[in-house]
Amino acid sequence: MKEILPGCYMIALNFVNAYLIEEEGKFTLIDTGYPNSASKIIQELESIGKHPTDINQILVTHCHSDHSGSLAELKRLTKARVYMHAQDADMVREGKTLRPYQPGPGLINYILTRLISGNTPSNIEACEIDYELSNDEVLPFGDGIEAIHIPGHCAGQLAFLWRKHNGVLFVADAAKNIFGLDYSFIYEDLDEGKKSLRKISNLKFGTAVFGHGKPIFKNAAQRFQKKWGDF
Repeated sequence: MKEILPGCYMIALNFVNAYLIEEEGKFTLIDTGYPNSASKIIQELESIGKHPTDINQILVTHCHSDHSGSLAELKRLTKARVYMHAQDADMVREGKTLRPYQPGPGLINYILTRLISGNTPSNIEACEIDYELSNDEVLPFGDGIEAIHIPGHCAGQLAFLWRKHNGVLFVADAAKNIFGLDYSFIYEDLDEGKKSLRKISNLKFGTAVFGHGKPIFKNAAQRFQKKWGDF
């Protein structure tokens, strides 16, 4: 676990990232990794002297198994309330993670999608969702973290805007930053995904962190605006 900004930790979980936000000694967890990632997350939390029940809420960006895969186990261990967008909440309640999709633009995304798709679980342990988020909603924790609906990659995908540090945007899989800032691997609806990238480009944030890839710590919103603000 790495503290990437004061009060914000990134946990690398086999090609996908989860995040912890600390607020007065308690935590908000954003995403849960693939199935069987719960022990790793709890181990990393305990490495800084904290306990599972110090996680008060879990925000899930979308239903795909690399983000929701360990949700049920973590909910049991932490007793935390779980928040998701309504369009993906019913999927997770049924233990489902995938709708039909297509590769993102470009040859690299096509190749990576072919390589990854066969090893990605399409089902997870079902989990109850405590609160269904609406399209854009300010939450009563995390210093008023804002949930922003950004469909395309996944119909119920959310980004989360944390107001600290000149704005930190948890981009989820609207884009990735592995070989540079680029489209996500897959999209349920590419046109919707492009609209969401334009929406992100109009937000104000200094840092962007991703489900896949490295954070952008400087002029992140301008990077999005330059790449996707005009199409």
